[in-house]
Amino acid sequence: MNNASTDMDYRTTIRAAALAFLERHQGQHLGDHGQFIERTINHLVDSFQADRSLALRLTCEALGDLAEINIRQRMDLSASEPYAVVITDPVRGCAWSVPVYLIYEHLISAGRATRVTPAT
Repeated sequence: MNNASTDMDYRTTIRAAALAFLERHQGQHLGDHGQFIERTINHLVDSFQADRSLALRLTCEALGDLAEINIRQRMDLSASEPYAVVITDPVRGCAWSVPVYLIYEHLISAGRATRVTPAT
């Protein structure tokens, strides 16, 4: 195996690790993208001994991948019920039923949702 191939395999592995980390932790950083990026870079440096500049570049590439993943998920209104929302990901062929109380508990009451109507 030549060096170019080995380098590409390494970059692919680190980028996949960055994407996996971003997917796992995106809910913890809804309002602070800078901290989210820094935390991901530190993870790559600490866990994979990646060079900081490479970790930054691959984190940015993985953020683009994450954005593509996040926009493909949809709420399935026909399958949802008053107390549970169904979210689908047609690319992965998956659907999840999420209780509304969990959405309220983890997003709204935690201050991670944007109010769209004034409080009454």
